[in-house]
Amino acid sequence: MRLNGEISIANVDDDDDGDGERKENELGLIRSPTPTAPPTRLVVGYALTSKKRQSFLQPKLLALARSKGILFIAVDVKQPLSDQGPFDVVLHKLAGKEWSQMIEDYGQKNPNVTVLDPPDAIEHVNNRQSMLEDVADLNLPDYYGNSVIGFWAVKLLIGRVTVPRQLVFTTDPSSIPHEVTKEGLKLPLVAKPLVVDGSAKSHELFLAYDKVSLAKLEPPLVLQEFVNHGGVLFKVYIIGEFIKVVRRFSLPDVCKRELSKIAGVFPFPRVSCASASADGADLDPKVAELPPSPLLEMLARELRLRLGLQLFNIDIIREYGTRDLYYIIDINYFPGYGKMPDYEHIFTEFLLSLEQSKYEKVLVA
Repeated sequence: MRLNGEISIANVDDDDDGDGERKENELGLIRSPTPTAPPTRLVVGYALTSKKRQSFLQPKLLALARSKGILFIAVDVKQPLSDQGPFDVVLHKLAGKEWSQMIEDYGQKNPNVTVLDPPDAIEHVNNRQSMLEDVADLNLPDYYGNSVIGFWAVKLLIGRVTVPRQLVFTTDPSSIPHEVTKEGLKLPLVAKPLVVDGSAKSHELFLAYDKVSLAKLEPPLVLQEFVNHGGVLFKVYIIGEFIKVVRRFSLPDVCKRELSKIAGVFPFPRVSCASASADGADLDPKVAELPPSPLLEMLARELRLRLGLQLFNIDIIREYGTRDLYYIIDINYFPGYGKMPDYEHIFTEFLLSLEQSKYEKVLVA
């Protein structure tokens, strides 16, 4: 697994017939070689919203892809997929049962085409209840790393991963204060819409400081205990086996004194966007320290298998005052990779790895 964008970039072989060398014309003048596009190695059909096309299919990605023989072709969602292509990969992020059924049928009839990603797996992670239940069900062991102290080789704990305590409410907001008290959830609480459907409303977040005000919330929603984390979260982008970690500013910590003086439910913005980057900021080293690479590699590997996804990111926080206690607070399918440093190289390398994997399977067969 490659971490933080440390990747090897495959080069397209040069032609051996000498056409690329400078040649003299009949007048003895030197002429420059005519540039030739590399042969197409991979055809990627894409079905994305206009917003996702603009943010993801940036000119730098398309140019690099062309130089490596990767061709992106828009899918006409109004026409049967079987009448289009042929595709080696179908990349999609569209909502709706009709599209999900279309892409699922296409994948079953064309097993040699890589669908990124399966609709049922996407639907599962778009529900914030099932999303984090998958993480809790992993039962990840505490991760230990080897260290040498004096003459002794010892194992040191370098990471524990869990999820915040949470409750789900689908109806009757008046029951929320009672249920929160009954289950012993501690204030403040983060309120999130239950379903992530790509709309702005599905990303609206609120912070609740008292139990009485919880009745003002609108189900269906998830209530999650707020964990102090030094105001920084780690956004871990995953593209197949590739991992890239960036820091983002988050909500500031809430002290007991502040909690006793504030009441109500307050909206807060999406704090993990690119404009809130904390990379390069003057931070407390204990807050800024990235999670250990082995821990992230294990976590990414287990979640890929559990979720059945290749393209997603996870938002991780470290509890303030600890060095090794981490919480996963959110998982997003096909996130804003265009905000990720060096994403065009990582994504093209990932696509080429899919081609190589298919080739190796054919050899084994």
